[in-house]
Amino acid sequence: MARILLACGASVAIYKACDLASKLTQAGHSVRAVLTHNAAKLVSPQLFEAVCGEPAQVDEFGPERRGAMDHIELAKWGELLLVAPASAGLVGRLAHGLADDLLGTVALAFDAKQSRILCPAMNPTMLESRPVQRNLVTLREDGWEILEPEAGHMACGDEGKGRLAEPARIVERVARKLAR
Repeated sequence: MARILLACGASVAIYKACDLASKLTQAGHSVRAVLTHNAAKLVSPQLFEAVCGEPAQVDEFGPERRGAMDHIELAKWGELLLVAPASAGLVGRLAHGLADDLLGTVALAFDAKQSRILCPAMNPTMLESRPVQRNLVTLREDGWEILEPEAGHMACGDEGKGRLAEPARIVERVARKLAR
């Protein structure tokens, strides 16, 4: 089984990421979560630690850090980088190589030859915006596999494409990616 870095952006869909982490762990994978600061305001990293049995991190600096260079240690530890949910802001930061938090530095330090899957989750209008679409094209060109979001009712009340793929679908995609 694989060592999976689950990178979580600030999206209401983060509740599904907790289920995803649990399902990946139950499938025999080792899962470590890395959350953006705003994602950690929505769901405690401790919840990810509880379902995965592995450390979850938000900060690279300060008392919560685990080592001298957490981003390098995490990038070397992981065999697959899974970003779920990927908010519009996180998609933009990843596409432009911004390293303004632990998640950004881990993504830059993660070997481009390793598997990277991104699962967008955002309002349908945001998803279809030209900047987000340009950023998704850039990420594909950079070797990221994009798991398209699903259509349906959104937390904001809108209907359309933008819902985070269901955890079972993401687990299936991870299994196929690892089998290659």
